[in-house]
Amino acid sequence: MSKTPKFPGPLTARGAVLAVLLSDADQTGAEPLQGRTSLAAIMKTLKRKYHWPVESSSFPSNTGDGRATWATVYRLPAEVVVKALANGGREWLERRAGAKA
Repeated sequence: MSKTPKFPGPLTARGAVLAVLLSDADQTGAEPLQGRTSLAAIMKTLKRKYHWPVESSSFPSNTGDGRATWATVYRLPAEVVVKALANGGREWLERRAGAKA
């Protein structure tokens, strides 16, 4: 049986990334992540410590200077987002927005 996902602190980098996953917005790796930790490390923590079933897919891409690399897209399944928002997620997002203001 899988564990129930937990919400990280609303003003943490983990909280910022989870807010993007719940809102279906794009995360570009810009603030608040720049210089702190990698997006991949945060996703790993959201999966293992906070029990979020984050899915990922990778595809070949090019950097600005023409080098080949891999890009990874992370997402939560739609049913997980719906359930999370109904079980405290909306309130958590509101607290996060209020704390940022």
